[in-house]
Amino acid sequence: MRLILASTSPARLSVLRGAGIEPVCFAPEVDEDAEVRARETEIGRALTAPELTEYLGRLKAEDVVRRHAADIAELGGGLVLGGDSMFLLDGEVLGKPHVPDVALERSKQHRGKTGVLHSGHWLIDCTGLAAVAPAVGGVDTATVTLAADVTDAELAAYVETGEPLKLAGGFAIDGLAGAFIERIEGAPSCVIGLSLPELRRLVRELGHDYTALWSGGSPVTA
Repeated sequence: MRLILASTSPARLSVLRGAGIEPVCFAPEVDEDAEVRARETEIGRALTAPELTEYLGRLKAEDVVRRHAADIAELGGGLVLGGDSMFLLDGEVLGKPHVPDVALERSKQHRGKTGVLHSGHWLIDCTGLAAVAPAVGGVDTATVTLAADVTDAELAAYVETGEPLKLAGGFAIDGLAGAFIERIEGAPSCVIGLSLPELRRLVRELGHDYTALWSGGSPVTA
């Protein structure tokens, strides 16, 4: 059974490949800010961080299903996965730092503290077994504690590598900062990009065998 990933994120692809799943990848095209504003206007309140990650995952998956329906049919169908992640520290959402000064400031803020990582998922069943493609969503959460004894020099050296600039929260457990992360509570894959336990739960909820996603081929990016 084919998994179709509504993302070209190297981190998500790495997680899936490490778990024996070789997806076909399509890049979603979603105006996230506009869509979120519209959704919050519709419900009359701001989305919580977990709600936001699941909603963005849904938008990405639905966009790929809509724009790449013919490609998915040519592949013989599959399960389409969209996802999004959000890191919170002291209740504040910390997105990608983008610039070194912000990355360094955030790393110092995180030092000795525990942040919360929400990973949202939306899975659409395009296997053709149902007249209307069913879909399920879910959010997994993990906490990440940065060691209190990480020095300013170590943090500055890390920022200089450029690695944290495009990472939500500014750290990756599978990268250069792995030695700075003292403790993780929750699924490690959740912190990297997507939660494998949550994906398994959603696949099973749709009535499929998770192990049917295992394959030995090479990933295809469309």
